[in-house]
Amino acid sequence: MFDAIQFILAGMLVGFCVGITGVGGGSLMTPILISLFKIEPHIAIGTDLIYASISKFCGSLVHAKKLNVVWPLVLWLAVGSLPASFATHWVLENYLSQSTEYKKVLTTVLGAMLTLTGISIIFRVHIEKFFNRFRKQHADGEALSFTPKRVAYIIIMGIVLGIFVTLSSVGAGAFGVMALILLFPNLPMIRIIGSDVAHAVLLTFVAGMAHMSSGNVDFHLLAYLLVGSIPSIIVGTLISSKMPEKMIRKILGITLFLLGINFIVNPSKEKPKPTSETAMLVQPQHAADSSKK
Repeated sequence: MFDAIQFILAGMLVGFCVGITGVGGGSLMTPILISLFKIEPHIAIGTDLIYASISKFCGSLVHAKKLNVVWPLVLWLAVGSLPASFATHWVLENYLSQSTEYKKVLTTVLGAMLTLTGISIIFRVHIEKFFNRFRKQHADGEALSFTPKRVAYIIIMGIVLGIFVTLSSVGAGAFGVMALILLFPNLPMIRIIGSDVAHAVLLTFVAGMAHMSSGNVDFHLLAYLLVGSIPSIIVGTLISSKMPEKMIRKILGITLFLLGINFIVNPSKEKPKPTSETAMLVQPQHAADSSKK
């Protein structure tokens, strides 16, 4: 019962951050589960992916209703990301799941993604100012042109997102938006965000289902997180205009950056298994003890 309350409170915290700042869902939930609650990395990542797909779905419906989603863009992203997600999970399941390096790979990639996400949040204003220079250099008619070269870039971007989101559950939001700004510098920001959210729903759902097939999703944990986060997302959104959003963003960015560095420096490792030499040493000792009785 106490664990359930803790998980609900964690969901409330993450949901509140998402409601106020618009970021922090997958980026914050996975490290909390691993660092604070000592959930196994593969369980935390798999559960968080399903959690993200459900929580982002409501947002994608709002964006779709307001015509903020560029569906051809979402489609081309999915062409790259969904097969990449399946392939990444297949490699994990068949080549790394039984390896002693499994947890180390997951937590190291998670650390790298958290570090980059933290940097992007801390320096968001500067990054947007830099990208705004490019926005002014493109004509309006080029905003949504899907040339073969641009389509190829979108698919490559989808592949990169598919790999890293499946490995870490982080990256579908912050990095998706930044890459889309580069590819479509004259597209209104609200349509970039809407398209990114719609694609994130697809990617996190597919990646989550792949993890679910391997037993990496804890449904009780998922339910507690959703119970806590959904109401707090609504509350956070309603009071966001009255909160110091910039300060909260900086605190969140610094927190994610430090968590990322910690995961890179101290990745989770498997406990060493007893070697055959150890077993041989233990057996004679056990036999000697038995003979004395």
